[in-house]
Amino acid sequence: MNDRITSVRLSSVRLPLDVPISDAKVLTGRQRPMTEVAMLFAEIATEQGHEGLGFGYSKRAGGPGQFAHAVEIAPDLLGEDPSDIPRLWEKLVWAGASVGRSGLSVQAIAAVDIALWDLKARRAGLPLAKLLGAHRDSVRCYNTSGGFLHAPIEQVLENASAALERGIGGIKIKVGQPDTRADLARVEAVRAHLGDAVPLMVDANQQWDRPTARRMGRAMEQYGLTWIEEPLDAYDHEGHAALVSCLDTPVATGEMLTSVAEHAALIRAGAADILQPDAPRIGGITPFLRLTALAEHHRLQLAPHFAMEIHLHLAAAYGQEPWVEHFEWLEPLFDERIEIAAGRMAVPSRPGLGLTLSEQAVKWTVDQAVIA
Repeated sequence: MNDRITSVRLSSVRLPLDVPISDAKVLTGRQRPMTEVAMLFAEIATEQGHEGLGFGYSKRAGGPGQFAHAVEIAPDLLGEDPSDIPRLWEKLVWAGASVGRSGLSVQAIAAVDIALWDLKARRAGLPLAKLLGAHRDSVRCYNTSGGFLHAPIEQVLENASAALERGIGGIKIKVGQPDTRADLARVEAVRAHLGDAVPLMVDANQQWDRPTARRMGRAMEQYGLTWIEEPLDAYDHEGHAALVSCLDTPVATGEMLTSVAEHAALIRAGAADILQPDAPRIGGITPFLRLTALAEHHRLQLAPHFAMEIHLHLAAAYGQEPWVEHFEWLEPLFDERIEIAAGRMAVPSRPGLGLTLSEQAVKWTVDQAVIA
């Protein structure tokens, strides 16, 4: 039976971080330390009483723009059948096409698109992963939040031990400092602390040039890294492809790209061993599924960026064994917690994403619009 969308509630939420966060982009002077995450939530309701919750985010800048764009285009959803998700995604894209079909405009759509998928899975009584067709009930996970460059190495080592004790399976640390010797010392210390058996990844956050990336990649081969992430500018596909060809360590990238088309260009260039798409950044679950079909066709590994609450479900539905990135930053926004044990995140048994907004999320709301 057809159902109809009767309302869309959009909320702009400011999530404060406990300490200012710095990666290599801060140390090279390109960005300020990050003190908060701007969240965009969408809550969709239908005439038959079904509901869905979705979210997107922005770091440092762009949150108010995402909210404003979503408020402009959300009225186009009223009266529509919530089951027609790909058609509705196209409708919303074209509603704002004059400002582009990537970047902020599709990121504003992401929260709505994710809410529609959440609604569809809730209505079916299935976790989203099961609605999509799961290959597994849990996914390998690694922690990133404990390895940022603002933390001294002693703290990074303590954070790594705590993550492993919690049941997380791998550790990623930030590199890309102006002093490459400091990077190598940091990696050596973490590898010695973890031992050889624990998966270890490094992330340069796009801060190396091509010669530095080659030298650092070769120097780090000895540490048996699971991957080197974003060694070059996100749009330097040729440079990434050259690294893929010359390094034994896998190269991971893709988190900063904001459309399926941009990822397709990356894949055509042979510029990644491991693809790291971000569903909120590329416009939601609908484009994410299009991208993962392409990635699987090319036999690429998958390690989605950030937003584990969404990406756990999407990774569970990917054919090859993927990774999911652990960040605890968003946990205060939800009443539920993800189960982690033996190096893996368990797909929740609750319908949809399995999330409900917390009272704290309501308190952190700075703007809201109800379209009905």
